[in-house]
Amino acid sequence: MRMTGTERRQQLLNVARTLFAEKGYDGTSVEEIARRANVSKPVVYEHFGGKEGVYAVVVDREAQAILDRMVSSLHADHPRAMLEQAASALLGYVDESHEGFRILVRDSPVASSTGTFSTLLNDIASQVEDIFGEEFSARGYDGKLAPLYAQALVGMVALTGQWWLDAHKPKRDEVVAHLVNLAWNGLSNLEHRPKLRVGE
Repeated sequence: MRMTGTERRQQLLNVARTLFAEKGYDGTSVEEIARRANVSKPVVYEHFGGKEGVYAVVVDREAQAILDRMVSSLHADHPRAMLEQAASALLGYVDESHEGFRILVRDSPVASSTGTFSTLLNDIASQVEDIFGEEFSARGYDGKLAPLYAQALVGMVALTGQWWLDAHKPKRDEVVAHLVNLAWNGLSNLEHRPKLRVGE
């Protein structure tokens, strides 16, 4: 049965996504995408213009999926619940879409509309920053420090996600619980004016 143009495009994206996750951008060729999809190379060029085009679409889709998942998790009533939901959302994405996460954490050789993984983390951190700003002000902390804490928190969860992608132990909920334990207990005991103690 002949595929429609939309079905063929989706098939090529699925094949390319798997190859980019397995081999990276440099290790993947248009020839291999075409071969695995059982089409000729001109079909890939027709849909995407080349390897750069298909890669950009794959990266954009994955970046949007993780961003949507993270942002939608930041609506609980309590900051700790938001932290649990955000960490769980990221690790859920790693668990359920490990191919996509592998693609995102690699250095992106071509520009995409969503950008690199670090750009994506900055987008997530800016969402967290808004929440931190409100919470900091309500508790008498300097709201100007919210971006610093947002970057630190998102970076901690993202780097743990990269490690967990390969380790896959302990279970996801346990990893989330440990992340939240470190972040929450650290955040709940923040000093208003922290100072280094080394060398005193």
